[in-house]
Amino acid sequence: MSEHNLLINGAAPGPSFAFAPSQRYPDPRVEVLEPSFAKYRIFSSTVEMLGSGMRWAEGPVWFGDARSLLVSDIPNNRIMRYDEATGAWGVFRAPSNFANGLARDTQGRLLTCEHGGRRITRTEYDGRLTVLAERFEGQRLNSPNDIVCQSNGAIWFTDPPFGIGGHWEGEKAQPELPHAVYRIDPVTGALQQVLTDLAGPNGLAFSPDARVLYIVESRAQPHRKVWAYDVDASGGLSGKRLVIDAQGPGALDGIAVDEDGNLWCGWGSNGSLDARPEDAPDGVRVFNPQGQAIGHIHLPERCANLCFGGAGRNRLFMAASHSLYALYVEVRGA
Repeated sequence: MSEHNLLINGAAPGPSFAFAPSQRYPDPRVEVLEPSFAKYRIFSSTVEMLGSGMRWAEGPVWFGDARSLLVSDIPNNRIMRYDEATGAWGVFRAPSNFANGLARDTQGRLLTCEHGGRRITRTEYDGRLTVLAERFEGQRLNSPNDIVCQSNGAIWFTDPPFGIGGHWEGEKAQPELPHAVYRIDPVTGALQQVLTDLAGPNGLAFSPDARVLYIVESRAQPHRKVWAYDVDASGGLSGKRLVIDAQGPGALDGIAVDEDGNLWCGWGSNGSLDARPEDAPDGVRVFNPQGQAIGHIHLPERCANLCFGGAGRNRLFMAASHSLYALYVEVRGA
């Protein structure tokens, strides 16, 4: 950490596997890596733990009309719910068919990536489930992972085989299709296989103007990466370019984009035996649109996925291993 960052944040936080609320402002967990990140840090905002007891937290989505957040607990086969008004923490849906990524469509309905059903479902207003996608050209999807709804209503999702690799996040099975990214047409509902050249496509998010799609390649070698693509009106992708190279032991997972175009990335070690916590600290790594790391939010657990929410859309919710964390920031989600 540079002298500049020490002056902004105080002592650098060391590796820890316990959480206690910070008693001082600014919270030393919010690290400024580059001066441009300082404007996003709220001096009197600290990292909070909202709920715990999960086995692997993933896919958070905010429901402002209910003042609540849903987050998947994949191995426990359930979706958890945090109520902002009361602070209540409990089960929303169990079993969840080993739900992973969650999102809302343009009508506010819940979209779910299911490892167990190897499908994409939509929860209707009356609670019924509608299957949106489960096969492509007659073959079963692998295990839909992350999902996002474009402003025009198109639904995009990634489909690596992670959920069928064992009996922990679904049922073990052989893949029938390549690792891929898919798009569900907003008018016809047709399923389009958009990309098949990424190893382990994972988190995905759109730029504020929805003209650029960011996709995490979580099995890229030698380092995990984030790619950017230009998106045309029919869902075609072009202009593939590298935005982030995790380098070293750093690992990327889910991502979210703010209104300034910065990428907030779930971050931690890639699991290698020689990985050191200080080289790839758990939490959220923030990159500007040019791919420069500008900030880091330190958590005691590896963060898998995140989203913006709250009344001002400036509360960052972080699904990290066993727990759900939150932090108010001075920027809103895209």
